[in-house]
Amino acid sequence: MSSQNILFVASEVAGFAKTGGLADVAAALPRALAQLGHRVAVVMPYHRAVRFGKHPAEPTPHVLSVPVGPRTLACRLFRGTLPKSDVPVFFVDAPEYFDRDDASAGRGLYQQTMPGGYKADYPDNAERFVFFSRAVMAAIPHIGFVPDVLHANDWQTGLIPVYVSEALRPQAAYSHVRTVFTIHNIAYQGMFSRGVMELTGLPGWLFNHSQLEYHGHLNFLKAGIVYADAVNTVSPTYSREIQTPEYGCGLEGLLGQVRYKLSGIVNGVDYGEWDPAHDTLIPARYDAESVFEQKPKNKAALQEQYHLPVDVTRPVLGMVARLVSQKGIDLVMSAAPGFLDLGCQLVFLGDGDREFHDQLQGLRDRHPDQVGIYLGFHEPLSHLVEAGSDLFLMPSRYEPSGLNQLYSLKYGTPPVVRATGGLADTIVNASEENIANSTGTGFSFHDYSAHALYETVKWALTLYRQRPDDFRKVVRNAMRQDWSWTRSAARYEELYQQLRR
Repeated sequence: MSSQNILFVASEVAGFAKTGGLADVAAALPRALAQLGHRVAVVMPYHRAVRFGKHPAEPTPHVLSVPVGPRTLACRLFRGTLPKSDVPVFFVDAPEYFDRDDASAGRGLYQQTMPGGYKADYPDNAERFVFFSRAVMAAIPHIGFVPDVLHANDWQTGLIPVYVSEALRPQAAYSHVRTVFTIHNIAYQGMFSRGVMELTGLPGWLFNHSQLEYHGHLNFLKAGIVYADAVNTVSPTYSREIQTPEYGCGLEGLLGQVRYKLSGIVNGVDYGEWDPAHDTLIPARYDAESVFEQKPKNKAALQEQYHLPVDVTRPVLGMVARLVSQKGIDLVMSAAPGFLDLGCQLVFLGDGDREFHDQLQGLRDRHPDQVGIYLGFHEPLSHLVEAGSDLFLMPSRYEPSGLNQLYSLKYGTPPVVRATGGLADTIVNASEENIANSTGTGFSFHDYSAHALYETVKWALTLYRQRPDDFRKVVRNAMRQDWSWTRSAARYEELYQQLRR
């Protein structure tokens, strides 16, 4: 395929600022596309985490003039490089909007912790990302090339396809620019009052049911879906699910109308970071041949880390997730007494809703020899949970793509998943039939219930304890899967090529 100029825009990028899977994609996909021979650049906000992070950015001579409603703000472009690549990253420096994230003060990229302990969106999020979208438009002449494809991600960049269509493409030099809009999680839509239209600089007549209006609000995600030349999600199953009332979060009708431009591409894994054969964050490295000799050393280190009795015979069930209902933590809490009765140890790593924090604290207090928790995010510990657990719990209510199940495959830690979204696309259930034909890579169930989760774990433990040869077969099948970004990037390459044609 011919080389293309690709501008990737996201509100967070791993290595600089991160809250979730979007950041991982925004770092890995541009890097993989560049390795395929394309010219790629990334634009993101100059968050406080970037300013004081380990990957330095330098000021450029470019000062942008960005209108927001009646005001015009000046902001400087900074430039850095995507780690482990030559891909340039341009940062929009606007301290008023983006120099605020500070974990010690309870302030994140999009939310702040309120006095009652709950999290609330920043009240100026609409203005912040209107500004960012318009700043991206102003930055395009300074990135070093005219993009063939502008790839926007999630609601924070949902207005960008609108600006490309209404303001950029009418200019002769940019008439060929095409837009891709990726929905990483349709539950987060960026809905704001009608008054926000005045900040956008867009004509008021666009505020109608067919374009930007959604039940009297301006919906950033809807804007991206309507205006992008191609819309995709992060797994084929999720692209189908969001066209149904159960998963569409109110936009299922619109998505059904635009299904001709809707697709799904599963996220990849950066095996440079997530491969137990080379992982410097775990005490014992291993591959599919040495997994059963070396993995127990990581299990012992994990048990020690969580102050649990070191016992190689006790199954360890690990979970790394945002502690919110989407991730199925409610199912895990309901099934936990059954897991403990089965002799398991449970280890948790994550941050989220206060109610689940309290429930986990209570569970650990009642069972200190079987339950370990770490509330917060800890990158090295997440690697150890993957490497040291015997099974990985991921019973999501919905999961657009998911990354941890892919990490678990590589680490020989069969994931226990609910068959939804990307989990359904990536995990082959270790049923009797699939064990016999050597295709099983994990354990899955369909009903969103604690009983279904418990029975699935119970079956996995039956193999683990009573049929170790079959369990080992599942582990090795899992480890030999290829979910690399090279594979996913080739699919995006095809999507971009279709747009050019």
